[in-house]
Amino acid sequence: MTRLIIPLALVLTGCEPVKEQARAHALVKTELVRLQPRRTVIRLTGDVEARVSTELSFRVSGRVIERLVDVGAHVNAGDVLARIDPTEQQADLEGSKAAVSSAEAQLRVATATFERQKTLMASGFTTRVAFDQAQEGLRTAEGSLEAAKAQLGTSTDALTYTELRASAPGTITARNIEVGQVAQAAQSAYTLAEDGGRDAVFDVYESIFLSPMDGDTIKLTLLSDPSVTALARVREVSPTVDPKNATVRVKMAIQDPPAAMTLGSPVSGEGRTKPVDKIVLPWGALTADVNGPAVWVIDPKSQAVSLRSIVIETYETDAFIVSKGLVVGERVVTDGGKMLRPAQIVRYQI
Repeated sequence: MTRLIIPLALVLTGCEPVKEQARAHALVKTELVRLQPRRTVIRLTGDVEARVSTELSFRVSGRVIERLVDVGAHVNAGDVLARIDPTEQQADLEGSKAAVSSAEAQLRVATATFERQKTLMASGFTTRVAFDQAQEGLRTAEGSLEAAKAQLGTSTDALTYTELRASAPGTITARNIEVGQVAQAAQSAYTLAEDGGRDAVFDVYESIFLSPMDGDTIKLTLLSDPSVTALARVREVSPTVDPKNATVRVKMAIQDPPAAMTLGSPVSGEGRTKPVDKIVLPWGALTADVNGPAVWVIDPKSQAVSLRSIVIETYETDAFIVSKGLVVGERVVTDGGKMLRPAQIVRYQI
């Protein structure tokens, strides 16, 4: 029995180094750290707005007696949108007409007086003082008539102001008056989105401006119908940040806007940043240590692995981008690293 145990022990003892060696030289997949051009796709959601939007208001105050259009109506330049009670303006107009008639009568009297004094002055039958007074009366009457005519023009204009007309062809997008309401002068009654250029308006975070865009246009897609697309170019960037949501408003001019991209239509915008060289590794390379994300790095001389802490810039669908912790040319384990331990010798195929 003793003779059998000793050879068996020798056999088992001889197998230990083989198992240890097999476990030490683990077979893994690796990859050299290298820079790859990487760009970010930026997608935003906004809506279509008119490039020129005008607030229309009455130029005089009064009670609204008629409202002719509503939100969504398309109007032409000069179309009447609403009316206010013109009673006060008509009374002012009649008073101005009467003032003009009175001034004309005074001018006729002053003219006749001046002509008579002029004749008498030539014959020597009047004094210089009387002649000067007649001349001054004529000038005063002429001035009064001009003032009365100016007031008549103002009253005539005020009567036309009781009708609110469209300043340009476009679409009514907002209404702020009702029949019976007393509208104040300069109070917004309608908002008119003028025909012509259209903008795609986005509210974006400031961080988006840190990455330079590739090109000066983005692709727009109509959310309700992805087959409708267009290109847009930045036209205006707000110089201030909205305090409510910490965003910046960006207006992009739509080039040849399709008919389907009507006012208020929700659209998505897609742009790409300029390519930048980044260290990109597959998901299989990612592990962790006490400090956070890490990868296994292989020593080129000893073929031993060590755990290296890294800083990840961005996570992607099938890879991640490393911003710190690795140097170009180092070899990292991309598959088979789950069972590794520090200083373990590995085998890999180049």
